[in-house]
Amino acid sequence: MRKLLPLLFFLTSFISYSQDLLTLKDGTDIESKILEVLLHDVKYKKFNNLNGPTFTIPKSSILIIRYENGTKDIFDIPISQTVLAEPLPKPPTSSELYQMGATDAYSNYRAGNSGRGATFFTSLISPIIGLIPAIACSSNSPRDGNLNFPNSELKKNPSYYSGYKHKATRIKKGQIWKNWGIALGINVTAITLLVKGQY
Repeated sequence: MRKLLPLLFFLTSFISYSQDLLTLKDGTDIESKILEVLLHDVKYKKFNNLNGPTFTIPKSSILIIRYENGTKDIFDIPISQTVLAEPLPKPPTSSELYQMGATDAYSNYRAGNSGRGATFFTSLISPIIGLIPAIACSSNSPRDGNLNFPNSELKKNPSYYSGYKHKATRIKKGQIWKNWGIALGINVTAITLLVKGQY
């Protein structure tokens, strides 16, 4: 009889591991053959009917799967212990928001007249007198109503707003001084032609 005990133990362990065992969260055990473990579901056949239908059960209902080879998968792991497949995107830093604001201003801000016309026409009469509107207009930042923000939510962020307004101010100044330079060039050309015409 003692010689038969190791053999019985071996046969018992072989039989107990010859199928997979699904344990559900409600305590139900299902002797099965696991076919596929998918992202949200598990496909299996009942062990006592391997030629029968394929069943699908959501992973959320499963506590543990014990496989015939002795390994197991546990599905009731708290979310704090799980590793996410993709990390959540980090929110942009202040410097990134500032740069985003500057980029958006370059694409969306339109200076309109913003003193360019007054600078140009005054500078045509006299480039020196034209310096007055050029300096006055370029020393002021554009008004918020003229900034043409593409995103009203981002506008509320101080870093984004600062980057956008700084770039818009530079664009406005650049256009005003460009008009002053064009008027100066026209004046110099006109004076040069007049001087040449006299000789």
